[in-house]
Amino acid sequence: MTDAPRAKKRFGQHFLEDPAVIAAIARRFGAPAGARVIEIGPGAGAITGALLDTDIELLAVEIDRDMQARLADSFGHRENFTLVRGDILDTNIANLAEGRRVHVIGNLPYNITSPIVFHLLDSLADIESMYFMVQKEVAERFAAAPGGRDYGRPSVMVQHLCEVEMDILIPPTAFRPAPRVMSAMLRLHPRDTPLGGEVDAALFKRVVAAAFAQRRKTLRNALKQVATADIMENAGIDPAARAETVDVSGYVRLVRELSARRQP
Repeated sequence: MTDAPRAKKRFGQHFLEDPAVIAAIARRFGAPAGARVIEIGPGAGAITGALLDTDIELLAVEIDRDMQARLADSFGHRENFTLVRGDILDTNIANLAEGRRVHVIGNLPYNITSPIVFHLLDSLADIESMYFMVQKEVAERFAAAPGGRDYGRPSVMVQHLCEVEMDILIPPTAFRPAPRVMSAMLRLHPRDTPLGGEVDAALFKRVVAAAFAQRRKTLRNALKQVATADIMENAGIDPAARAETVDVSGYVRLVRELSARRQP
C-alpha cells in the first residue's frame, strides 16, 4: 500500500511523519536488541519501521482494520514483527509477554490516554518500561508535583507505581493531520517498590478517586464516605486540606490507616 492513510476521528488518529522525530523516538526509546516490545496503535507504521531496524521483537497492537492491512502489507515479511489485531484495552499483556518483561511504546490517542495507562498499570509485573507520545498537557499532569492545578488522580496513581519523566516535545507540524496541541514523549519506569510502600490496590484507587472527584472541597468533605477526620489526622493528613496538597506517600499512609481500622 503506497497511498497516504486516511486519519479517522473515532480512533483519534494523527500520523507522525517527521523523519527526524521518528528517528529520535526510536533512538531514545532505549529497548535493547532482542527485547520484546509492544507497540500500541502503530497506525501506518512510521515508528514501527524504525523500531524493527533496531533488532527488537515487535508485537504491534492495532484496532483499525485498514491500518491492520497496511501493517501486514508493509511488515508481514519481517521475522521480528507480529501483528496483534484488537484493542489494547482488551489485550492481556501477560499473554503477549509470555513470561518476559516487555517494553511498551505507542502514539496514544489523546482521548483515551489515561484509560490505556491505567490498564497497563495493572500489568506492571510484565512490563520493563513504557514510552508514550501523549498530549503535552497530559504528560504534565502525569509528572506534576503536589500543590499545583496539574496534580491530580493521574499524577498520584502513576507516580505511586512508576518513575515519570517528560521527554522530547513534538510540534503539531510533525503530524498529518496536525493536532491543535503540542505533544510530548512520556517515559514511565515501573518502580521496584511502590512510592510510599505497598497498599491495598483497590482501596488506594477508591480513595484517590474520591479525593479528586470534587477537588474544590476539603478532604473532610470529599472523603466523608471513606474516612473520618480522625483517621486522616492519624495518617498525618489535615482534614481541612484539599486533594492536590497531599503527596503520594500521604495517600499511602491514609489507605494503610483505613486498612488497619478494617482489621478484625
